Amino acid sequence: MEYEKPWLSYEAQADKLEERGLIFDRNDLVSHLADVGYYRLSGYWYIFRRDSDAEEEAFVEGTSFDKIWDLYTFDRQLRLVVLDAVERVEVYTRTQLAYHLAKQTGPFGYLDFAKLTNMDQHEYGRFMSRCFKEYDRSKTQFIAHFKEKYGDSHSLPPYWTLVNIMDFGMMLTLFRGSPDDVKQSIADEVGVPATVFESWLLVLNTIRNVCAHHDRLWNRRLGNRVKIPRGRKFPEWHHPYEVGNSTTFTLLTILGYLLDYIAPNSSWHDKIIH
Repeated sequence: MEYEKPWLSYEAQADKLEERGLIFDRNDLVSHLADVGYYRLSGYWYIFRRDSDAEEEAFVEGTSFDKIWDLYTFDRQLRLVVLDAVERVEVYTRTQLAYHLAKQTGPFGYLDFAKLTNMDQHEYGRFMSRCFKEYDRSKTQFIAHFKEKYGDSHSLPPYWTLVNIMDFGMMLTLFRGSPDDVKQSIADEVGVPATVFESWLLVLNTIRNVCAHHDRLWNRRLGNRVKIPRGRKFPEWHHPYEVGNSTTFTLLTILGYLLDYIAPNSSWHDKIIH
């Protein structure tokens, strides 16, 4: 099917929304269309359509652009708060991985494929390629120091340095490829099974990318269904509310739970409530 929608000026876009029944101040709407864009804002007004299955259906009577803009600004603030929590979890997990893996396999244990017992050869090759790439292009002072002092003997740094140039995806790959006892030792620190913690990291990687690319987080279904702790050891996950495994509420519950262990003195919970 060929795409046939024409280019429209901001004024013409406003006219189109007016025809569909949106209430707005024209100067305000045109300004926001120029700042944010029609397509991005459409992710916040779809719930106000009379027929959610129709692409250009009219708005529910009384729908104002102010309501839509309030949702947009709320979502922007939500992304910032969530990204703050995800960063704390990411840094914590990097630190724990370096600590436990170096203790068990040595500072450069990752250079031996056999010591990453849950990583296959193909994954290991891609992981090491990323390590070399990030190391070569890093301009951080601690990497420059290592290259200058130890570069004649080592082409990559020890675990505790390496993890600090990894992005979330690399860190997730390292966690998933680590020996089972290392994964469980890290998960024990936050009081859940390793399989549960791994599923949380997987969805947090996705959510981090959502936040970093300014995508819509409000009213979003999680792409990956997370594991929820089960059994009598975890009653708080099932009472007084049953925590599902695919909503924004699930995400906030997981982050709040993890920060109780990782950053117990954080004001993050207050930021979410207010």
